[in-house]
Amino acid sequence: MVDVWLTNAEKNDSQIQAQLKKLYAKYKEKKYLVAVYQSGSRDLYESTLALLAYNKKRVAELDVQREKRQRAATVER
Repeated sequence: MVDVWLTNAEKNDSQIQAQLKKLYAKYKEKKYLVAVYQSGSRDLYESTLALLAYNKKRVAELDVQREKRQRAATVER
């Protein structure tokens, strides 16, 4: 796997895009996966906090659903 991280300036640069096309071709021959990450415009800290909060809430929801299914299966027996 080949990882490339582009800054905000680089992601809109036509020369960089041309270089990426060459990179894709080079590593496709070697059967590598090229992953290109692009910087965003939102605050990384705040976005990470929001993602962690969502994941914590979602895990709790899934736990409750699993417990309900287990109780229902126990009652049916």
